[in-house]
This record gives sequence, structure tokens and C-alpha cells, in this order.
Amino acid sequence: MRASTKRYTLAVAVVVAAFGSISGEIAARAISANIQGRHMPFGTVLDPIFASSASQSIVGYTRCGDSAIWTGHYLAAESFRYKVTSDPDALANARRALAGLKSLVDVTGTDLLARCLVPMSSPFAAGITHEEAANGIHNSGQNFWIGNTSRDQYLGVFFGLSVAYDFVNQPDVRASVQALATRMLNFLLGHAWTIVMPDGSVTTTFIIRPDEQLTILQIGKQVNSAQFAGPYQNLASAEATLAITPVALESQDDRSSYFKFNLDAIDFFNLIRLEKDPLLLIQYRAAYKFYRDATKDHMNPHFNMIDRALNGPDATRDAQTVTYLNQTLQRPTRDVYVDLRGQYPSCVSSDQSCNPIPIPQRVPTDFLWQRSPFQLVGGGSGTIESAGIDYILPYWMARYYGVVPDGNFPGTIHKRI
Repeated sequence: MRASTKRYTLAVAVVVAAFGSISGEIAARAISANIQGRHMPFGTVLDPIFASSASQSIVGYTRCGDSAIWTGHYLAAESFRYKVTSDPDALANARRALAGLKSLVDVTGTDLLARCLVPMSSPFAAGITHEEAANGIHNSGQNFWIGNTSRDQYLGVFFGLSVAYDFVNQPDVRASVQALATRMLNFLLGHAWTIVMPDGSVTTTFIIRPDEQLTILQIGKQVNSAQFAGPYQNLASAEATLAITPVALESQDDRSSYFKFNLDAIDFFNLIRLEKDPLLLIQYRAAYKFYRDATKDHMNPHFNMIDRALNGPDATRDAQTVTYLNQTLQRPTRDVYVDLRGQYPSCVSSDQSCNPIPIPQRVPTDFLWQRSPFQLVGGGSGTIESAGIDYILPYWMARYYGVVPDGNFPGTIHKRI
């Protein structure tokens, strides 16, 4: 851990010992400092593995396969933080995340987005490449990079780029976002919306998701209107009416593949937020309603803040969001094993509850809001630390949109830091 991170964490511990709680902002800043100190060893977000559940000694890194999506979310969080506070640390963190995302495009040699990279010289390279072998390990000469890139990695990165472009008002950041988004989008357009590895193999395609194609082109139009305004308008004219179909279908099942709802959330945030055409907005909002109706009772502050951004204030929802953020700070940082079977009634199967489980008791994971709130059992041995982006992203959004106007709601942090 960097010395600055140690000092920050120690200062937080002193405050907690003295008062028993801290403000939401201090918690958010401490989590960001911890991310910088322990979760970005190669420039993008990974989760450390500790020698034991009681140890602070890092012996490896994991979750490399989702490094791109969570680095995109982290970029968004720090961009909102910078907009709210003008904090130079937030700006530095956003720049570092942006540089890390660029490295994932540079390393492949074709403008394809890699899932993550690790220097070949790193003592953690063997463990990471063994864990990610099924996704394909590629050698750039100095780095290993992970292939089999999925749509969710692209959507997470474009989400972060769009937020950074709008909320970090710095010329170098905007120029970097424009350049990176242009490279990534040209790659997708050049391969007919299909993700192609350097050897020509295909991993997946956006062809079946007109809603996601529209969002990515919407962001392209946002950052590089001269090149992408026309293609976006052409696609919207042809396929906007189809955007509702995949969302309506997947919203019929609010339990399986729950991560789909986080992708819908970050997708609609920019598709609707950036749209000016009232006729297109009617179609996009109709699709959004299917997703929102399926998840609005899931006690999810991240989804609530997307809804606040798109639909404005709602006293009940916004008060619940504050409560949920506070409860998020009561969760453990590590992947302790949780078994709630017998504590809550089960439905569908023995490992799923009938109703959403209270936030402090949910199974530990990487980004809580993409995991089913009905999951009764899961976790690990308490040796993997999650980054905490699931707190700082909705928190800084809540600050920006006025749900938490001053950052001073109380939150216990003895587990979160």
C-alpha cells in the first residue's frame, strides 16, 4: 500500500474510534485512496488476494477478466467526484483510470479492447494468467493480455468515457476520451459490430443488441460529432423501434443473469441523457421502463441514481437511496462466506430468497449492484478484497444530483475500510 493510502486509512480509523461513525464523503475518499493503493497494480482495477483472512499481505490478484468494466465504472465515479468537489486527487485518479483504459486498447495492437493486462515481469502474472486461461492469454512482448472480450467490458468502458467527457472539464481529459472512444468505436464499426480477436476468431457481437449499438454511437456522437452524428442518426432511424425488444424480454426474469440489469442501467443512462429528439426519447423511455419496473424494488442505490438522473427527484426513492448508501458501508470488504438459508424464506430454488435480502447481509462480491439481491449463499474464504466502487459511484452521483447535498450523512465504516 502506498504511504499516502496508509495515512488516509489511519486517519479514518482514528475518526471512527473517536466518534463511531464518519461522513459519507470521508468514506468515499478513503475507499478511493484504498483503490489507488491496492486495486490498480497495472493501471486498471483488480482485486487483491491476501495471504489469509486476517492478513494484509497481498499474494496475488484476481477478477482480471472484468478489469475493463470496473475501471470504466471507477472512471465515472471519480469524474462525478471531480465535478462535485474540484478535488485534484479526483482529477488525478480519473486521469490514471483513463490511461489504464487506453493501455487495454494499445496492448492488443488492433484497437480491440482487452479485458486486462499484466506485465510479464510481475510476480502475479502466473496466477492471473492461470485463472484467466479460458479467456485466452495473448503476449504483446512486454505484457500478457486477456482476450475473449465481452460486450459488458465495452459498455462499462464507454460508460466511463461518456461521464468523464461531460464532467471532467479539462482539455487533456476530453481529448483523451475523444481519441480513445473514436478508436474503439471505429474498431466495432469496422468489424460490423462484432468483437474479433487478432487471430480472426469472434468472441461475441452487438448485432443482437440494437439498444447497445445505439448507446455506443450516441457516445460517439457526444465526443466526436463530426464523425459519428450521421451514423448515429442513420442507426436511430432504422433501429430505435427495436431497442425495446431485448430489454422487454430479459426483464421478464429478474433473477437469472442479474448482471444484465447493470448493463441496462449504464446503457440507458447515456442513451436517454444525451438524446434531444423527443420522438426517439419516447421509444428509449419505453424500453427503460421495462428494466426499471423489473428492478425498482431491489434496494439498489446505483439503479436509483440512474433513475434520478433520468427522471428527476422523487422523495421516497431518494430517501431510500440515502439509507441504502449508508447500509453499503456496513458491508465487509472481503469475500467472507455467507449462508442465509433458513433465515429468509426461499423461492424458485433453495438458494434464492423470495424477497430482496437486506444490503448489509448480501453475499460479498465485486460490484454488488450487478448481483442478484435474492442470493442466499455464496462468498469465499475472506481473502479477496472488493474495490468499493459499488459505494463511491452511487455516492458521488447522489452528491451531484442533490440526493446527498453536503456529504454528511453518517455511515459506520469499520467494515468498509
